Amino acid sequence: MTATRFFVYGSLTEGMVHYSKIQNFVESLSFARIKAKAYRLKVGYPALVKGGADLVPGQLVELRASDLLINLLDEFYGYNKMDPDKSLYSREEVDVYIEGSSGPVKAWTYFLNPLKLPVNAAVIEGGDWKKSIEDQPLMTTKLTEKQSTYIQRLGRSTGREIVPIDLTLYRELMNLELIVDKGRRLALSKLGQEVFRHLG
Repeated sequence: MTATRFFVYGSLTEGMVHYSKIQNFVESLSFARIKAKAYRLKVGYPALVKGGADLVPGQLVELRASDLLINLLDEFYGYNKMDPDKSLYSREEVDVYIEGSSGPVKAWTYFLNPLKLPVNAAVIEGGDWKKSIEDQPLMTTKLTEKQSTYIQRLGRSTGREIVPIDLTLYRELMNLELIVDKGRRLALSKLGQEVFRHLG
């Protein structure tokens, strides 16, 4: 098994909700930056778009990467190498600048497809998504335990079953735009699905 370099940011970085997905495969980890444009998604996590001039912070991880792990990361980011133009993200090799190192190294990273950028995504000036999260906490951290539990139950349901809800919780989640009422049953909105994905 060979080591493969990835530049990770947001929820996949050490200490964040999805780091556990790669943790057992990490051989080395360094603070690093890449040139890109960072956006804050409504859920609070960043998405990077190719072509920006900001030096966006993240981590360079060297992974004991098997095809299975890379396929799982591709799936996590909604990247389909057979149809990259329609994918949510693209996986591309980029120059990564390691803190204290002289020149860049090559690594893979995931860029959001600009055509899939939500209209409510806000540019993170300077690309510092960590500061953006400190200044304005993630949506997942603002939810009550009851709200979080309900979103997880609804997210795990098959779609046919009815997950009971009380009126107060219904109003709260509708106001947060996390659920949609489909008449006889409730479902997660697009934002709700994104929140569910980041609840760990």
